[in-house]
Amino acid sequence: MKEKGDIRSAHELAIRIIDNLERVIFGKRSVLELIVAGMLSDGHVLVEDVPGVGKTMLARSLAISTGCRFSRIQFTPDLLPSDITGVSVFNQQNSIFEFRPGPVFTQILMADEINRATPKAQSALLEAMGENQVSVDNVTRELPRPFFVIATQNPLEYEGVFPLPESQMDRFLLRTSIGYPAKDIEDHILDEMQVAHPIRSLSAVASADEIIEAQETVRRVFVSQSVRSYLLEIIQMTRKHEDLLLGASPRASLGLVRVGQSFAVLQGRDFVVPDDIRHIAGSVLSHRLILTPEARMNNVTREAIMSEILEAIRAPLKNEVKPH
Repeated sequence: MKEKGDIRSAHELAIRIIDNLERVIFGKRSVLELIVAGMLSDGHVLVEDVPGVGKTMLARSLAISTGCRFSRIQFTPDLLPSDITGVSVFNQQNSIFEFRPGPVFTQILMADEINRATPKAQSALLEAMGENQVSVDNVTRELPRPFFVIATQNPLEYEGVFPLPESQMDRFLLRTSIGYPAKDIEDHILDEMQVAHPIRSLSAVASADEIIEAQETVRRVFVSQSVRSYLLEIIQMTRKHEDLLLGASPRASLGLVRVGQSFAVLQGRDFVVPDDIRHIAGSVLSHRLILTPEARMNNVTREAIMSEILEAIRAPLKNEVKPH
């Protein structure tokens, strides 16, 4: 387990980033907490929402706030895998092929409208997201650290989209949405952006090295056996639920632990409590679940199933979760 000072430093770093993001993304602190928790967990986040609610601004603001390199890929039906990973080009002067890296060789990558690209283009991100590396022309190249993907996805009822396959969805640690702002928040947005966009005055409040250090700290946050048993019971119930064709994978179990550790750090704690797991379980698990055809016909939602599962499982007591 990390020292108290390391936890405090990681906590202060996370709060600085979230506070800075709130200068651009108004009234959505809970969403910003999930995004930062995803980054500190060394995972990737899928933001499913309608156009125009600030998804691109969120990714750009995060890159500026953390001092990380930023790339954006607009996914379209004609996008090729090489447009993402890069391509080898023949240099006539020295008669050798030279690799020209694609936009995936960055630290914060925004994959905009990822479900508008074909499955072949979507799959180009699988290795990068799963292993932090890219293989092109039989050569494996490491990606820089930190490497964090924020992908956006239009709701499937929109035209011209290709649903992400289960293997791709499982690569995303979290799924969330920004949603429309409340009326008073939208009025504040209109007022703030009348003259200039707030992102123009945004500056870095962290560095890439600090992010990497905080990620190492998160991995050492204490998780008691009772909390592990609690989250494993949640995972097992997704695999047994009558309305689910496919439950959560072992990767989901690891993700639930890691995001629980990150969320504990956001609260300034060096140990995970059951409320951390309850708070994040839907965001970590729901997009990985596959409904049965009968459940879809009956308009059962994955979110409703997650709520049902969480209500059915007894959480461990507080004195069972603290480090001794």
